Amino acid sequence: MTQMNHAKHMENAGNAGNAQQAKRTGRGRRAGSATALVASACALALSLSLAPAAVALDADASEQGPVPFTAATVTAGADGSYTLAWSAPGVPYVEIRADGKVVARGGSEGRAVVTGLPAADRQWFDFKPGYGQGLRLADRLVKLQGTVNFRDAGGYRTADGQWVKMGQVYRSESLGKLTEADLATLQRLGITDVYDLRMDAERTKDPDRLPTGATYTVADVLTGSGALQTAPTTPEEAVTLMIDTEKAMAGSAPGKAAYGQVLEGLRHEERRAAVVHCTAGKDRTGWAGAALLSALGVPRETVLADYLASNDYRRATDEALLARLTPEQVALYKPMLEVRPEYLDAGYNEVQAQYGSFDRYVQDGLGIDAAELKELKSELLVGRPV
Repeated sequence: MTQMNHAKHMENAGNAGNAQQAKRTGRGRRAGSATALVASACALALSLSLAPAAVALDADASEQGPVPFTAATVTAGADGSYTLAWSAPGVPYVEIRADGKVVARGGSEGRAVVTGLPAADRQWFDFKPGYGQGLRLADRLVKLQGTVNFRDAGGYRTADGQWVKMGQVYRSESLGKLTEADLATLQRLGITDVYDLRMDAERTKDPDRLPTGATYTVADVLTGSGALQTAPTTPEEAVTLMIDTEKAMAGSAPGKAAYGQVLEGLRHEERRAAVVHCTAGKDRTGWAGAALLSALGVPRETVLADYLASNDYRRATDEALLARLTPEQVALYKPMLEVRPEYLDAGYNEVQAQYGSFDRYVQDGLGIDAAELKELKSELLVGRPV
């Protein structure tokens, strides 16, 4: 596919001028065409707004001891309500507070719907068990005007019963369309560091807008990785391209250097909170989330669920884009707009092939040794192993 034909194809794909953002990477005509095609699927999907409900969790670091909760969620409703659900086997009761006031009580397992709370950037709930350490929970999504996929990367239970803190690390799409109100929200959330995983052409075309005082770090995943060398012309080639790109993100030297840089930065981020993002917040950011959660000990099925959640958060945006395309274009673009289990599996398979285990990948591939990983866990996990 030549660049001229590719440009014509993109024009016919529904006023998709922004799709050329990755075209000027300097890696040749075919590489530029492939990069533009994939980047366009990300960039085009950012043109509308979406704010679905989601679930989330956090921990109360003021307490010490094991966390008895095996599951706990907060789901924000479109009507301003919050649905709380929990499971803490063997605990005699659970009390839930919001803004210092008791809003629900129940036994070891329960569900409650809370209404009438004042509007907030994020509404937090403190789940207090009859014994053991509590959890602080919030809906996972941070609703912003300029993004649809800005969400908390924490709130998951590890295989040994600890919990990943919330409010510490966020994952997102491009921050270039943030409004002044969005920036004020991020300021109130305490965002101090932004890690940008995009290539130079993407960063130049759509530079981030940052909250005041935030430190900006480029951790380019794909430049020099060998990915995106050929533009797909069929749906099957599009799937193959996404799988091969996932392998490059996880296993190439630039990819490992970029993700190692992010984990190292988070390990030292005493001023946290941090945001990690790419263009659509699903592929490069998806592997960043998978690498972080896997390193912290979150089960793979949970990591996969977090990875696939981008499909839910981005659904309205992607469906609106696809509605403007021809059936042939839909078939080509859909694999690149979505995240799929086989994409994430390709990253894990590449790790297995190169290192034999994820632990070795973290240590030898990402450069985080055992002592540094312990420090990262002490920063981001709460509760004692069980």
